[in-house]
Order: sequence, then structure tokens, then C-alpha cells
Amino acid sequence: MYAVISTGGKQYRVSEGDVLDVEILAGNVGDTVEFPVLMTAENGNVVAGADVKAVATAQIVSFVKAKKIVVFKYKAKKNERTKNGHRQGYTRVKIVKIA
Repeated sequence: MYAVISTGGKQYRVSEGDVLDVEILAGNVGDTVEFPVLMTAENGNVVAGADVKAVATAQIVSFVKAKKIVVFKYKAKKNERTKNGHRQGYTRVKIVKIA
């Protein structure tokens, strides 16, 4: 069985036991969070839309950061240069139950 959940403006296809990185969530390590389920599929039987009554329960595993990206801006012939870096934060969650 798998489900499609929505969080942080994105959609993810998940099954029980999956570990994934989502946008930063409020909470501490070990807390449980619930995600709305948009669609479920089991043995070729697909349920979507208003017929879905399931909720995906996940546990917060850790907080991680992505690899640093470098943002470099310049204007030609003007001696204007700006160099910045950015590391996006993520919450690593483990899907415990889809019911």
C-alpha cells in the first residue's frame, strides 16, 4: 500500500517505513506529526479525492541541512560582486502508519 501526502507545498509518494526529508516542521525529535493523504492505492484499487479517509502518521527522526549552494551576483564592468551561501533546512521523518 502506498499513499500520496502533501506537506510544505509539495507532494510525496510514501509507504509505511519510508524515511524522507520534508520542509521544516515544528516539533522535536521523537514527536509524531500527521499529514493529509491525497490518494491511496492498494492492490490496484485507487482511492482519491473526497473519498480518502486516511491519515499518514510520521515520527520526526532528525533535523538536517542540504548541501551548501553558492549564490554569486555581479554586474559586468561595474566592480560589483556579492557572494552568498545558503543551506536549506529539512526535517527527516519516518512514516509509521497510513490509516
